[in-house]
Amino acid sequence: MKISIQGLNKIYKNGNRALRDINLEIENGMFGLLGPNGAGKSSLMRILVTLMKPTTGSIRVNDLDLQKHRKDVRGFLGYLPQDFAFFSKLKTWEFLDYAANLAGLRRRVERKVAIEDMLENVGLYEVRDRMANKLSGGMKRRLGIAQALIGDPKIVVVDEPTTGLDPDERIRFRNLLSKMSQRDIIIILSTHIVGDISSTCSSMALLNQGEVVYHGPPDQIIKEAEGNVWQINATNAEFESIKEKFHVISTIPDNDGWEVQVVADKIDGFSGKPITPNLEHGYVYFMEYKVDQLKSLTL
Repeated sequence: MKISIQGLNKIYKNGNRALRDINLEIENGMFGLLGPNGAGKSSLMRILVTLMKPTTGSIRVNDLDLQKHRKDVRGFLGYLPQDFAFFSKLKTWEFLDYAANLAGLRRRVERKVAIEDMLENVGLYEVRDRMANKLSGGMKRRLGIAQALIGDPKIVVVDEPTTGLDPDERIRFRNLLSKMSQRDIIIILSTHIVGDISSTCSSMALLNQGEVVYHGPPDQIIKEAEGNVWQINATNAEFESIKEKFHVISTIPDNDGWEVQVVADKIDGFSGKPITPNLEHGYVYFMEYKVDQLKSLTL
């Protein structure tokens, strides 16, 4: 599978330009779409799953033009929206049966096998007879991904899937997506939570104010931050000054004050040491320093 996005723009009726000349190539595996709230991620996702039309530009899924073959593309799409909802009067298995029917599984015996397999895969088999609205938050998100995956789609789009989940559920959810990505499938993970990308995706795009400011492997963004992430041991008085001068990533109190991680080109006037960056450091460094540099080069 391959998705080719060329010159995509979205301008809403109120004049808000949500997407600006988006160009992306997305192939099999896990693809991360990262960016702050309001960056345009959800607009792009809604266009990809045919819920909204772009203002200009094109999207091709293999050899199909998305605008001309919307029904065909919908036939192999799975979607978990950020505001996933379900019928409160259905049991867990009943809701998944409904989703399977919509996905094209018309034969009851075929649906039953697919539903039981999927409930087992997402860890909901033991609660299959529980009313869907009585599931925990994590279970509801698992039911959401189950309905997106039922029917063996070739493209799955998940929008902010781990928001509100506890750490154990977030890890379980990411592991489930990673397992599914081993098939001949594209999984697009849209999120503002950096950890969701770093642990699952081999390729990603970074959106800022509707523009793609980075497209490539997560490792490259991490590399950009090398030599620009610092750990400073600060007194209480220094801590206030550090917050004013640098972008603080984390703070840990210790016996003598604070252990602070910051992103900065240099930390003149403070005692600290460079540390190995992770994707969160790289993301902050890229957004705080590289984006403005890239914009200045295009002016």
